[in-house]
Amino acid sequence: MNSFNGLGLHLGNLSLLSKAKTRSISPENPNGEVSGGGRAVPELDEQGKPAGPARYLGKGWKVRPFIEIQPGETAEIANIEGPGAIQQIWMTPTGVNRTSIIRFYWDDQELPSVECPVGDFFASPYTSFNVFAQVTSLPVCVNPGNAFNCYWEMPFRKRCRITIENRDVNTPIKVYYQINYTLTDVPENAAYFHAQFRRSRPVMEGEVHTILDNISGAGHYVGTVMAWQVNHNGWWGEGEIKFYLDGDAKPEVSNGEVVGGSTGYPTICGTGAEDYFCGSYNFENKETKQYQEFTTPYAGMPHVVRPDGVYNANTRFALYRWHVMDPIRFEEDIKVTIQSLGWTRRGDFLQRLDDIASVAFWYQTLPTPATFPELPKGIAIDNI
Repeated sequence: MNSFNGLGLHLGNLSLLSKAKTRSISPENPNGEVSGGGRAVPELDEQGKPAGPARYLGKGWKVRPFIEIQPGETAEIANIEGPGAIQQIWMTPTGVNRTSIIRFYWDDQELPSVECPVGDFFASPYTSFNVFAQVTSLPVCVNPGNAFNCYWEMPFRKRCRITIENRDVNTPIKVYYQINYTLTDVPENAAYFHAQFRRSRPVMEGEVHTILDNISGAGHYVGTVMAWQVNHNGWWGEGEIKFYLDGDAKPEVSNGEVVGGSTGYPTICGTGAEDYFCGSYNFENKETKQYQEFTTPYAGMPHVVRPDGVYNANTRFALYRWHVMDPIRFEEDIKVTIQSLGWTRRGDFLQRLDDIASVAFWYQTLPTPATFPELPKGIAIDNI
């Protein structure tokens, strides 16, 4: 029992004691300090008198449950000295979740290992349509009303920094959050959590949507979130997902010249988009003849935005697939792509010009690759 460090908890070892220290960061204890919670005091108004809902109760009551981030500003919500691991995050931000960017930095790296809009990170890319979609999965839960929860284990050895940037040019956002973590030894073979956002707006003819590329190091791929806006009539989900592992995507070279095209062939090739997300036959409810939302521990389509005849002009799908039981392991590099593919009325495949945004989730060794694509700016990152 003494060797158990408190990482990798599950029902089979939950009873084992360890020397790990439990800590938690929130606006009421922003540094996670021992006995550091509930110390905020009400702010003073212009007359120097206590203001706010706790003004008559004072210190020790609910004084600072959120932070406010102004337009164009970035707030640091965690700065933790390791070793340790993030174990759970709860968050409910206001504003447009596509223009609120969450970043994680491991072990004093200057480049983030996670860079993603908040809503997409929590498998809820279409929350800006002001509708709620329940997500019930093992690593991510979204509960009423728009309460984001993350259970990915995120070990670090020296330091963990988490920031949120408000890219909305007009409106401040309020962020309510709690980050639960442990301070403990990290095993030598523990890798670092990564997540990367990409968007094809739209997927151009003859091209595919790239989910992940230019990754070097050893690790394993653990999940995909996708926001898919259809721009044509008809079925959209015939596209194959492809995983290029450990040199698959490198060009064939002969006598110093590239031959046979710029990419090779994938080790893993799926049979269709709805198949990859663990559905089948158009995600269709055979009784209602409509798309059927679903949410399960490892895969789901929690949200379908349907045209309303006025402003919602396109059908949009929020999808997730977690490789918790079937991680895709790589030793040197990995590339992931998916096709935007449907049918013509003649029964031929149709390359579609759909709008696809995705988040790739994976663990790998450091350093984080310095090739994260630049996030789209302005309207290009929004849901419109």
